[in-house]
Amino acid sequence: MKIGIVNDMPLAVEALQRALALDPELRVAWVAGDGAQALDACAAQRPDIILMDLLMPVMDGVEATRRIMAQTPCAIIIVTSDMDRNTARVFDAMGHGALDVIDTPSLGAADPRAAAAPLLRKIRNVGWLIGAYDRGRPAQAPTAAQPLPAGSTPPLIGIGASAGGPPSLAALLSGLPADFPAAIVLVQHVDASFAAGMASWLDEQIDLPVRLAVSGERPQPGTVLLAGTDDHLVLHNDGTLRYTREPAEGLYRPSIDVFFNSVARHGRAPAIGVLLTGMGRDGALGLQAMRERGMLTIAQDRASSAVYGMPKAAAELKAAVEILPLDRIAPRLVAALGTAAGVQRT
Repeated sequence: MKIGIVNDMPLAVEALQRALALDPELRVAWVAGDGAQALDACAAQRPDIILMDLLMPVMDGVEATRRIMAQTPCAIIIVTSDMDRNTARVFDAMGHGALDVIDTPSLGAADPRAAAAPLLRKIRNVGWLIGAYDRGRPAQAPTAAQPLPAGSTPPLIGIGASAGGPPSLAALLSGLPADFPAAIVLVQHVDASFAAGMASWLDEQIDLPVRLAVSGERPQPGTVLLAGTDDHLVLHNDGTLRYTREPAEGLYRPSIDVFFNSVARHGRAPAIGVLLTGMGRDGALGLQAMRERGMLTIAQDRASSAVYGMPKAAAELKAAVEILPLDRIAPRLVAALGTAAGVQRT
């Protein structure tokens, strides 16, 4: 695969080049010192993947991502050395279509292969998404429904997102009232090391409280829980959330499909699945499983999606009961929960 590097720091460029050299299937196509140079380089030779820094002269990584995705779209991974100081910029870039974010590998690490492994794994995963690799694995099929436990549980809304997800999640959740009666669980494709930063960032954007999901807890009405580890988040038959390593071969960790399938198996009505912007197909089969259980399923429409991959896959499977623009999803959830509450009271 051809890799473009956008970074104005020579030591960071060297660290990335050394990491890429450990995989014989990867080749550095070009190096750009700022976003403006990256635009020219993409126009002359579009790479398979760009490793994009955030803070650069002339044009920063957020604006460069926006322009590249508008003019010569390709897969972009944000590479940063200081996530805590750049949280807002990271999620702004993801809102413009960057697929993921990762720390810059350490140049002086005692074990260079271990230091490079997270970046190389991220590149390989993105390579599978864009078709550069043949995964050679069948898609995960929806699981069979299991008996539900006795007792009442709050309504549950599961939301999955990937590229373009953070600002889309903020926009959707901002449209929900502070007394929203459902529990909300988010699965966003982001490394565990960045999940806490994303939860804090979302918590600042919306009225509802946002925090990382804790294994063993029960989702509570009016609270937003974000999957916070590199394991999959699942809903168990007793109504609690757990983290699990299985399936170990999943392309994404955490996987939206895995969570949606667990809701299809163990969730009580009303349960709603929402699949937002993102590259690939994760979440489509899980959304289909939820629809087959009679649950309301919603996919974001093409026009409002930063990357129309996952919602498109759901639409093709007819997994979504409704396909809506982003600004109409929150009102639909409010209406759906109001109807469901009315049904339960009669």
